Amino acid sequence: MKEFWNSALTEKSFSILLNLKKLPFEFVVIGGWAAYLWTKAHKSKDIDILLKNFEDMKYLREHYSLKKNDNLKKYEIKIEEIDIDIYVPFYSYLALPVEECIKHTAKIDGIEVVSPEILLILKQGAEIDRRDSVKGAKDRIDVMSLLIYSPVDFRKYSMLLKQNKIEHYFQRLKGIINGFKDIEYIGLNPREFRLKKQEILEGLKKA
Repeated sequence: MKEFWNSALTEKSFSILLNLKKLPFEFVVIGGWAAYLWTKAHKSKDIDILLKNFEDMKYLREHYSLKKNDNLKKYEIKIEEIDIDIYVPFYSYLALPVEECIKHTAKIDGIEVVSPEILLILKQGAEIDRRDSVKGAKDRIDVMSLLIYSPVDFRKYSMLLKQNKIEHYFQRLKGIINGFKDIEYIGLNPREFRLKKQEILEGLKKA
């Protein structure tokens, strides 16, 4: 399977993520690293996390050069060339509320991540915001990897869309599936991909 990002960067990023896990604050991983942990397909360059308790901001302020990004409603840390984006409940704006996301998690390899359904929606939100960029292409690869390699429950996915009044994501997801061309990044040959695509679209019809 072809890698998307430079391997030296992704290895450094994963090392930083593992170090964060040892620190005295609670977080949930979203973004590319969550997609990797569910699928084992593509490693990430940046780190995106949801802070479970706002009180932990005190620890982050004391130990890191923490910046507040009011435009994007998040906090940011940079460790060497690795960007860490931190989203907090009742402040950050994502496709789903942070406080909703942290109710749907699982642990993989000792790291807490959002569920595949939540992650799929968050990835779609990111893809909509940056669909014409390089990161948008990576979002679409992560979306397809989640659909192929993780246990997405399409009924739960559909229910979350309805609850949060973002039902238009359903049609956009079908558009990503039907228009996807970068199959070298998902480890399938063209025939395997056609069959898998058909299976996924059938599953969505039943949602």
